Amino acid sequence: MDRRVVSRGIVGLRVRRPPPGCLSCRPPLQSAPDRDTISAAQQPEERSGPEAIVEEAMRKAGALIEALPYIQRFRGKWVVVKFGGSAMEDESVTNDVLEDVVFLATVGIRPIIVHGGGKRISRAMEMAGLEPTFIHGHRLTDRATLEIVVRVLTEEVSPAIVRRIAAHGGCGAPGFRDGKSLLRARKKSMTVTADDGRTEEVDVRFVGEVTSVDVPRLSALAGAEKILVVPPIGQDEAGQLYNVNADSAAAAVARELKAEKIVFLSDVHGIMTRPGDPGSFLSSVDKSEVDELVARGVIGGGMLPKVAACLQAISAGVRKAHIIDGRLAHSLLLEIFTDAGVGTEIVDTAAPGR
Repeated sequence: MDRRVVSRGIVGLRVRRPPPGCLSCRPPLQSAPDRDTISAAQQPEERSGPEAIVEEAMRKAGALIEALPYIQRFRGKWVVVKFGGSAMEDESVTNDVLEDVVFLATVGIRPIIVHGGGKRISRAMEMAGLEPTFIHGHRLTDRATLEIVVRVLTEEVSPAIVRRIAAHGGCGAPGFRDGKSLLRARKKSMTVTADDGRTEEVDVRFVGEVTSVDVPRLSALAGAEKILVVPPIGQDEAGQLYNVNADSAAAAVARELKAEKIVFLSDVHGIMTRPGDPGSFLSSVDKSEVDELVARGVIGGGMLPKVAACLQAISAGVRKAHIIDGRLAHSLLLEIFTDAGVGTEIVDTAAPGR
């Protein structure tokens, strides 16, 4: 795994080795002490005046140099960003995330945003006199609900994201246009287990699951520097639209594109072996270890769908999956372009070429 404690000559900096590739000719880096083992006496003294200005400039230059190998490695590669949940409800978080995405596109990386919008859909349903109902995390979607889902996602959320991308100097493009989706889907079948152990199939109506992605059309819409904004709306061969889980949709897009990375923005820093205890945070973890944590019930609740989508993407050939806290300013850039990262990266060390 890339996240190793190494030294780059800065006392107390906890970093990971840059990814292999054209940088493999660099000399090996030596291990550095853990942050917690460094005494206060070893920390740099605060300065003021011209010296402080120079030090600040040097820190900024250091950040750019630290980002360089990652820019070189990921240039021209697809990076899928799943954006939704409470993060989308916060204006400052949304601005930070989209500014980060524009930065990725500007340096030659090919980001795609797959977004949710569940809270806005629920509000729109309530205004229409409809009560949202969920079954195992999936919104029960009848025809009236489907009309609201499609309208909110394709006429409100996606266009708003495209406009904000433009406000940051980027070029966004909607992934759903003229009534056509990039996500090919079929009706999802669901079974539930009753208290007595019996299983029963439940009709969730117009809830779908992605079967494939129209990659040629996606590539054409994305163009050279456009940031594609994809709502989780699937469509079957007959033209029927379906409400699709956004996490699963993002994983499907990453899988079909053989993306370099998929990043899930959450409201937690990442995976913890003891939920709620920051001291158990995992910076980097192998797929097999995640499988074990899921089996033991350590990973559950709202984190489970994101982890399941990460594992789905990794198993399909996506190089790395990340779960980060979208509320942290510029967490997307910090995760991708810094050696230490700020979230959890999931890798499959057993896969060929890893």
